[in-house]
Amino acid sequence: MDNRDEVSAFLRSRRAKITPEQAGLPVYGQRRVPGLRRGEVAMLAGVSVEYYTRLERGNLGGVSDSVLDALAKALRLDDTERDHLHVLARAANAGPPRVRRRPKAPTMRPSVLRIIEGLHDQPAYVHNNRLDMLAVNTLARALHHEALQQDPANTARYVFLDPRATRFYPDWERVAHNGVGALRVAVAKDPYDRELSNLIGELSTRSDAFRTMWGAHDVHVFTEGIKRFHHPAVGDMELVHETLALPGEGGLSITVYSADPGTPGADALKLLASWAATQEQDAAAAQPGTER
Repeated sequence: MDNRDEVSAFLRSRRAKITPEQAGLPVYGQRRVPGLRRGEVAMLAGVSVEYYTRLERGNLGGVSDSVLDALAKALRLDDTERDHLHVLARAANAGPPRVRRRPKAPTMRPSVLRIIEGLHDQPAYVHNNRLDMLAVNTLARALHHEALQQDPANTARYVFLDPRATRFYPDWERVAHNGVGALRVAVAKDPYDRELSNLIGELSTRSDAFRTMWGAHDVHVFTEGIKRFHHPAVGDMELVHETLALPGEGGLSITVYSADPGTPGADALKLLASWAATQEQDAAAAQPGTER
């Protein structure tokens, strides 16, 4: 998969978001295009119109980091968008792999599993760049029990294809938008990931909301923040989340949820732990041969 279309659409979408006023440029007469013109971006970036036109047509081959940074400044890209532009350029310069091999599934070190299992009072799980949930601890299993009913469990599929997700996430629009942005970043890093392409194709076909958000070409990297949930058994929960990339693990990351002591979020986590324990007891009692 050539990334020229991806590059072109990203640059055009960023250019369309900036008004001349935001860029400090005078406005004369009626404008036929949203945002800046190509010539205005070229002027702000210090390159010729012909050169910028080449870039916006998707040809980032051989572009220097200084030009990319100048372009990012002209388009007022944030840190995530600027990094995304550099990733697109690296992919363009690398070209397609000479030999197509089926990518190996990343393996988790036993120590990683011990980390999440050792977090008894915090939901924690390991996921890949496709947002597959690969390993969960007890509280994460209780928190995301609806999403985990899928096989494989994937938070993007849950958000866009499971009607329960709009109730589970009170801020569904933001959660959905961030998930799409994370997938967009993943595509730029590995445009030849067939499973990722299949996931995006499936979501685009089955979800109008996903297709619209995907067309916006926004990007997102999960780091930290606050997320709200409405758990069917526990009720409303507001938790802090941290996402940490695992070096050398093929794109795997750990996400952990927590709450400050004495807050409603901490009380909700205690209720979640109690509910999880009850669910495990009921499941054990339902096993054949188990005495009641």
